[in-house]
Amino acid sequence: MKKKIWITIAVIVAIIVGIIVYFAITDLNQEEKLRNELTEINDLVNEENIDMEEVNKRLDTTVTTGDYAVVEKAFKNYLSDNFDNIMKIVEILNDEKITQILTAENYKNDGPEFVETKAYISTSKQNLETYKQKYEEFFTEDKAMSYINDKNLDDYYVDLYKNEFVGDIENDFKEDETSKSIDEIIEILDISEDVINLLSENKDSWKIEGDTIVFSTDSLSQEYNNLLDNLK
Repeated sequence: MKKKIWITIAVIVAIIVGIIVYFAITDLNQEEKLRNELTEINDLVNEENIDMEEVNKRLDTTVTTGDYAVVEKAFKNYLSDNFDNIMKIVEILNDEKITQILTAENYKNDGPEFVETKAYISTSKQNLETYKQKYEEFFTEDKAMSYINDKNLDDYYVDLYKNEFVGDIENDFKEDETSKSIDEIIEILDISEDVINLLSENKDSWKIEGDTIVFSTDSLSQEYNNLLDNLK
């Protein structure tokens, strides 16, 4: 009888151990799958020509299950929001209108009041300031962790998110050049705005001859050229 009891106990223990091993292996597989997924996304966004369609496709797909899926979705949501803000910045930085503000063609088409040009400069500067602030905020631990802190996960999964995927994000950001590039464009827009204001305030003192702006006074011409020198 005792032998049967011990056999039964042994069987139960074996089943329990088997279940524990099964879930341990499953967890390891899920964790490895999650790491591989995010590594592949990182490789995609570091390519010279980023395929944002493929990146967004990966960000909208979940490859893990259970609590790992919660971690995966949280980090992918963080990445998605960050990328969305970055693409808005890139759209402004690559806008050809910025390079056309101080051209004879724009002077002819929108001068001498420059209503559209002034509105474009103002909107672009405001948007860049907003997107820059958001961009810098994304590279803080508080912002990154806000995507996981309300998910009611065990500390293990929160720590996994923090240590494996967020890392030392604030220190890494110190070497980022994006904010500097944004500031340079804002400075260009500031100078362009000064030029446009100068022309609109002295609308009867200049004209376009061919592709050249001609001023009625040397002092105004000098002031205009001094402003342009700030762009060099």
